[in-house]
Amino acid sequence: MTSIGGTEMVDWNLAAATATRFVRPGPEVSRDEARAIVAELRRHAKASEAHVRAFTRMAQPDATGEAPHDTPVLVVDRPGWIRANVAGFRAVLKPLLAKMEDRRSTLPGGAVLGAVGGKVTGVELGMLLSFLASRVLGQYETFAPASRALPAAAQGGRLLLVAPNIVHVERELEVDPHDFRLWVCLHEETHRTQFTAVPWLRDHIEGEIQSFLGETDIDPGTLLERLREAAQSLAGAKPEGEEGEDGGRSLVDLVQTPAQREILGRLTAVMSLLEGHADYVMDGVGPDVVPSVAEIREKFQKRRASGAGRLDQALRKLLGLDAKLRQYRDGERFVRAVAEEVGMDGFNRVWTSPNTLPTKQEIAKPADWIARVHRKADGAP
Repeated sequence: MTSIGGTEMVDWNLAAATATRFVRPGPEVSRDEARAIVAELRRHAKASEAHVRAFTRMAQPDATGEAPHDTPVLVVDRPGWIRANVAGFRAVLKPLLAKMEDRRSTLPGGAVLGAVGGKVTGVELGMLLSFLASRVLGQYETFAPASRALPAAAQGGRLLLVAPNIVHVERELEVDPHDFRLWVCLHEETHRTQFTAVPWLRDHIEGEIQSFLGETDIDPGTLLERLREAAQSLAGAKPEGEEGEDGGRSLVDLVQTPAQREILGRLTAVMSLLEGHADYVMDGVGPDVVPSVAEIREKFQKRRASGAGRLDQALRKLLGLDAKLRQYRDGERFVRAVAEEVGMDGFNRVWTSPNTLPTKQEIAKPADWIARVHRKADGAP
């Protein structure tokens, strides 16, 4: 990344340190319990591979009997998740921040602004990560750079299972812990399968993200202001009920251009597909391998819908997390409708190329996707 006067737009080390300092401690477990939980999550992750492959008919074993999974599965704590995501953000945002640094270099006092701004942005980003680090159960990191502590595949990618968060939720919901851990692994393994079985998917999404960031025209001061708003929401600095002049829009909404809206529509569609597919697979496999899946699903859905308090809901809106919850619901409906109409092999045509991915409109109207991809391909009028 380019820098001015030895400074960067974001002090990444400070972001990681801030997030680690302010993240809430996980649930209390003994050292023996912790070892057992980690071992069980690893076993479940391994077992989930076969379950997901059989149900989705993706990533089938080759002649040697091995499926094309070369991405590691890592069981991490909250600080580990923070370190991984700081590295991921740094890699993905590098072109955007380089662009912003070039703009800053033309401003009077740009070097001084950089020295101060990089630290401020690092603290603000760290506060946001400290909030998210206690909520994520698992994550397939598509663009993860490898490190000694956090290995990744040659082309990027690793699956993270956040052990303390999984334990926290299973206790909060009062569900069978062994069933819940397997259920979570089924969802996350589906994401791993999506990217390892569809070689072009990673590059396609990265290209869309970089196109989105390339269209971003926002000055460093405005970006700092938006991050500060999010951090103030996290700290409870805004009075309850205060929306601000932006009407409570998310950070993503605030930086959109017309071109970005088109790109974001495509990204929303593909993310809805990926999240909905994972939920569909989790529900499809669950009854055969997770005895208490019905209870888990019901309680987890209620938890998703209710959220936490007013502060949590405000920050969810600012970060765009409400949109992510809609993606689970809308995407699952799309996958279910298509699979019921044309079967799993018919649904899997979605992975043929970027052209067969559903549009945002088709996510809402699965019949339109079937008409475009199936009937035309099959020669139907």
